[in-house]
Amino acid sequence: MGEREYGKAAVVKDLEKRFGTFLAVNRISFEITKGEVFGFLGPNGAGKSTTIRMLCGILAPSGGSGTIAGFDIRTEAEKIKSRIGYMSQRFSLYEDLTVEENIDFYSGIYRIPPEKKEKRKEWVIEMANLEEHRQARVSILSGGWKQRLSLGCAILHEPPIIFLDEPTSGVDPISRRRFWDLIYELTGRGTTVFVTTHYMDEAEYCDRLGLIYRGELVAMDTPEALKTRLMQEEVWEVLCERPQEAMEEIERVSGIKEVSLFGKALHIVVQDGEGVVPVIRRFLGERGYRLERIEKITPSLEDVFVSLIEARDRGEARQQEARG
Repeated sequence: MGEREYGKAAVVKDLEKRFGTFLAVNRISFEITKGEVFGFLGPNGAGKSTTIRMLCGILAPSGGSGTIAGFDIRTEAEKIKSRIGYMSQRFSLYEDLTVEENIDFYSGIYRIPPEKKEKRKEWVIEMANLEEHRQARVSILSGGWKQRLSLGCAILHEPPIIFLDEPTSGVDPISRRRFWDLIYELTGRGTTVFVTTHYMDEAEYCDRLGLIYRGELVAMDTPEALKTRLMQEEVWEVLCERPQEAMEEIERVSGIKEVSLFGKALHIVVQDGEGVVPVIRRFLGERGYRLERIEKITPSLEDVFVSLIEARDRGEARQQEARG
């Protein structure tokens, strides 16, 4: 029985990509269930785009295996391309063409049957909220409108799986929120979505997340599980006067692993809160920082990601010292 019978949109095993001596993707493995939003979260250069291009049949893997919609990424790349939608940060809308002309162009590329072209065009225009701009040149559209039109053009052929590579990069927060509403509409109809992002708040919208760093998959689970199960340390939120100044001083307190600014609050990562918190209270009081509140909180995804990356970097540093 093939993967399609098991409800898997994607199955990846030990996938690897090398560019000369540089290992861009290092033996990653995961599965994606039909109809889920699967997110790849990581900093720029972590290997997100390289992975997505291998899964879409654009880039040949150096090692490992994988299937997309039941088709082999090594030997059936052309079949994969007909079953997926792919939208990159630089999706090619034609700026000198109108909204309708762009949709007509992509209808031809995807060989939409003539009897369906008009219906699909109207769907894209309605979905992207571009009824009043159908005759407008794309060059005059805002970033948010271009983004929704790009999504519509990428899924004209109604693919069961959509790959979105940093799709909301460079658009305003309201447009990003609207874009995610569209993604939820699509998954509600059974479409599978694979999305890469470096926005922590956006990662919260995914059903499951893979955290990728230096080409390695360092963790994978639901956002909630990553925040509640994966973080070994405690995170305490501190509200006090002059938080920026206080942060620089608190970093010197023994037992604190990390301090970061979240809005007007400080997030302090510690191994043993019960032992360290009284020290922080005393430390701030002695230096004249009025303390409003200090309480233990559920870590944010950013807390988790930073903690995992730092643990990975410390482990590598110890290995290098041992070899040296």
